[in-house]
Amino acid sequence: MAEIRKPSGAYNPEKEGAETAFADKMSYGDYLDLSSILSAQAPLSDAPDELLFIIQHQTSELWMKLMLHELNSARSAIAQDRLPEAMKLLARVSRIMEQLNSAWDVLRTMTPSDYTQFRDALGMSSGFQSLQYRLIEFALGNRNVAMVKPHEHEPQNLALLNEELSQPSLYHVVLAFARRQGLEVPDDVINQPSSEPHREIPEITEMWQKVYRDPSAHWALYEVGEKLVDLEDYFRRWRFNHVTTVERVIGFKRGTGGTGGVSYLKRMLEIELFPELWRVRTTL
Repeated sequence: MAEIRKPSGAYNPEKEGAETAFADKMSYGDYLDLSSILSAQAPLSDAPDELLFIIQHQTSELWMKLMLHELNSARSAIAQDRLPEAMKLLARVSRIMEQLNSAWDVLRTMTPSDYTQFRDALGMSSGFQSLQYRLIEFALGNRNVAMVKPHEHEPQNLALLNEELSQPSLYHVVLAFARRQGLEVPDDVINQPSSEPHREIPEITEMWQKVYRDPSAHWALYEVGEKLVDLEDYFRRWRFNHVTTVERVIGFKRGTGGTGGVSYLKRMLEIELFPELWRVRTTL
């Protein structure tokens, strides 16, 4: 008969040498400043789902902060011909987009009845006013100066947007790298930072044709091209999830910030960040 072992008692971390006294040492909560983070939720109503709504958007903003950090690092790496480093960074950006997409699954548990209990408390605040989201779109090449206006009341935020508009987008940095690799890229595409959304340029599509028809001869560009397609793929999913979540929760009501709501978001689905990389697939 097998021996029955008696429980050895409750686990005591001190017996393993774990630190348990933090009066004069930095703790987990100290390092992460959890007291500030966990006290940053201030619902304006008694509606149970308002906390969900706040946390979903706050965590998304944290992921976007990391996304901007990685995008800017990738852009710098490509500009300095450090392509292996850029590949890792762009792969991480796509994984961040996965996290942002998963957040919609949680928010979709909120029903229209739940949301109407606190929607009026939001006033004119709206996600389209997100500074970090706008910086991400500008960094990726969807540059619409009309979207700067909601940030004009904050000089620091306005300066960040103008600084972004003054430098090449991630895609234009990639195209400049292609030029350095001996491929033909029109001068006006890479010599002047654009303040308008990138539109398809036939010469750029032809350049990507050369890359995709002979990947081994242009491996670095082939790899970065696929990383950009990955990124836009996740970005499109994020926009689609946004549309379906909003329609599921508020139908076709106008957005809190005054946009057309679902109609506005559906227009965003038509935007292409790297059009030539999608078009080249048809031409091969």
